[in-house]
Amino acid sequence: MSHAVGAAGRLPEGPRGRLPGRVVRGYAAGSVATGAFGTVPGLLLLPYLTDRLGVAAGLAGGIVFLPKAWDVVLNPVAGRISDHHVSAAGPRRPFLIRAGVALAACFAVLFGGPSSPEALAAVWVVVAFLACATAYAFFQVPYVAMPAEITDDYAERTRLMTWRVAVLAFAILVSGASAPAIRDAVGPAQGYRVMGVVVALLILVGVVGAWRGTASAPVGRVHRTGGMLRDQLRIVAGAKDFRVLLGTFVLQALATGAMLAGVDYVARHVLGSSSASTLLFVCFVAPAILVTPLWERLGARRGKRWGYAVASVLLGGGALALVGARSLPAAAVYLAVAVVGVGYAGAQMFPMAMLPDVAAVDAARTGENRIGVFTGVWTAGETLGLALGPGLYAAVLALGGYVSSTDSTAAQPGSAVMAITLGFSLVPAALVALSLVLLARYRLDEAAVRAANASSPQEV
Repeated sequence: MSHAVGAAGRLPEGPRGRLPGRVVRGYAAGSVATGAFGTVPGLLLLPYLTDRLGVAAGLAGGIVFLPKAWDVVLNPVAGRISDHHVSAAGPRRPFLIRAGVALAACFAVLFGGPSSPEALAAVWVVVAFLACATAYAFFQVPYVAMPAEITDDYAERTRLMTWRVAVLAFAILVSGASAPAIRDAVGPAQGYRVMGVVVALLILVGVVGAWRGTASAPVGRVHRTGGMLRDQLRIVAGAKDFRVLLGTFVLQALATGAMLAGVDYVARHVLGSSSASTLLFVCFVAPAILVTPLWERLGARRGKRWGYAVASVLLGGGALALVGARSLPAAAVYLAVAVVGVGYAGAQMFPMAMLPDVAAVDAARTGENRIGVFTGVWTAGETLGLALGPGLYAAVLALGGYVSSTDSTAAQPGSAVMAITLGFSLVPAALVALSLVLLARYRLDEAAVRAANASSPQEV
């Protein structure tokens, strides 16, 4: 077995050994960047367009979706490029620092544009968000591909994902709770600009942490892939367990994207306080920090698919309970959101630990490592779901007759408030229920993955 040499000139532990703590923590640091970028635009970009720039809800949904749709095309390309990249720092790590720094810079620009005229402001958001999406593709795809190459151990991948999801939850909590608080504290005129700079700095912290922390990470089983990108995509699409896992994850990303987009609206129009958005976010994310180790133990005892199914039931059940949010006491709403958060933690950890398993079985079967293409398609699907979520929520608002305004104080008809509630509850619950139908078709277990790892060639 060959390895990449660490930054200190030492040979790191092999992919089958237990990963050093510094590598696990360093890899997890990258979730600060992915968590912040995945959260804040989904939380505040739609309200920024409808209630700060005065863009109609339907058009605002399109603006949020289009740059993300570009990532659906770009992510498999980014995976293919990183599969073929050769560097002394490893095949994936150079992308982390280059694309990560670009992402932070573009994010600071996103909320720093003009507020009028409306057309110019909308174009600014589209162009800046498109630049963010491009940089994010070349950060996220190599980042997600790394676990399959730095360890071959079934349980060790779960450990790696446990740390990643715990840090992801913390990043979502910090960014999601602080972003609206900063906006409200500074005021609508400059609040979005200040918030954009602060979150950009947070992204940069995660980027540098991942770059430095994975410097000594082992690299194994990096094979050259054959054929054109379309050939690789066709082969990946033929992997049944990957299709099932991806479909499940995309439907849940769509559900959580819709809920994320609805937080600010539910806080203002259902709970009656814009500051409630911070508390809703804390209730959603804080449980994940506490329960992620418990999900790891459950997965070790009962298997990843079983744990994923339980987490999905909690995710969907909590969302369904929020259908009555308009008549429930505020405490009950926060409790239901906390249940969603418990399920969300497992629904993030398990599929991300299962993805390298799917890639390992494919590599053993074909003799080629296509993890970059797998993760490119995976992140494209995730991006599509998270992008369609706010778009779907915006469509529900438009159907309910939501009134856009430049000062966020416009009175809303009862139909709009109902749309705010249903888009936050019933719609996500239905999507999660559909995802469980797909998950029931997933067949890979620990024995199959270990057999694949044992038979797979180990090269650089």
